[in-house]
Order: sequence, then C-alpha cells, then structure tokens
Amino acid sequence: MGHGGESRRTQAYDGELGEAVARAQEGDEAAFAVAYRLVQPGLLAYVRGLVGGDAEDVMSDAWLEIARDLGRFKGDGAGFRGWTATIARHRALDHLRRQRVRPRPSALEQDVLELPAPQSTHDQAMEAMSTEQALALVGGLPRDQAEAVLLRVVVGLDGPSAARVLGKRPGAVRTAAHRGLRRLARQLGGDGVTDEAPRTLGEST
Repeated sequence: MGHGGESRRTQAYDGELGEAVARAQEGDEAAFAVAYRLVQPGLLAYVRGLVGGDAEDVMSDAWLEIARDLGRFKGDGAGFRGWTATIARHRALDHLRRQRVRPRPSALEQDVLELPAPQSTHDQAMEAMSTEQALALVGGLPRDQAEAVLLRVVVGLDGPSAARVLGKRPGAVRTAAHRGLRRLARQLGGDGVTDEAPRTLGEST
C-alpha cells in the first residue's frame, strides 16, 4: 500500500482511537482493548526493528507503563500514537542497555537539511514490500533512517510527532525518512528483496 493510502487509513483510525482512549481513561476495559488493537501492530513492528526477537517482551513492559499512566495522557488519537511510541522506544532502549548493546549514534543527528516529502520512491518501496520483507530491508538501513521510516510509515506518525519521539528536529527526521525510503526503493528496483534475515537497528551497517 502506498503512502497516501497508509495515511488515510491512519487518519481514519485516529478518530476511533481517540474515542477509545477517552473511554478507557474512564475505566472502560473494552475501550482499552480497542486502543491496544489499533496501535499495537505498528508499535510491535517498530520495536522489533530495535530489539529483534525480544520485541514482544519489551512491548509487554511498555503496555504495563501505558496502562499505569493512561490517566495522565492528554490528547487525541494521533497524540496517543506518539505518546505510546515514545514509551515503547524508551523501553526498547532500556532493554538494549541492559544487554550492553549500544545503539549506533545517528549520522544525521545535526542534519536539518530540508527535503521535499517523498513521492514516487516512497510509494514504490511501500507497495513492493510485505510487512516481513519491509522489516528485513529496513533493518539494513542506518539506525536513524530505519527509525524514521518505521515511525512515519509503520506507526503512522506525522513528521513533528516522529521528531518528538526521537528527540530530533523535524527537518532531520524528514531527511532520514526520505533517504531511507529512497535507499529501499533503489534496493527493490535493483537487487530486489533479499532473503537475508532481519537485523535489529543496532546491527545495521
């Protein structure tokens, strides 16, 4: 599915998500289950890119924190996506630190180059990949690009929200996502999808 279709689907979910979160904050357990169902797949894919096979354990810890602090959350469905992604990322990085696996520093940490939003290369890359293929290829990107792609495309965050999760400037995140998607498009157009096993972002080259 291309970026436009993915964005429309995300926007459609956000209304339902915002309502579910509001009801969950009032103690509605069924509504919390709805919120979980809407955001968990994207969060799990994002965390799998960070920690590999330990993603479900990390997300279990993340959801315990989300449930504990739900009453403190203020915002709409899109805001809830960003808030939960931030918690999931913190738990993933804690997990990596416990394993003494340090994420590689971002090559674009100070990069604030403004680039146009990805268009045809983005659509080409996303339409050609299944979820597992996407994770396998994204795992081979530099960490900053991989996280930007996962947050923008898989979790469904907009640029400013993704930047807040990563603690970076929106320009740097747009640049990283653009470069990552352009690199994926080149791989798909040239060598195609490989059979290489997915790697965690800390292991990317």
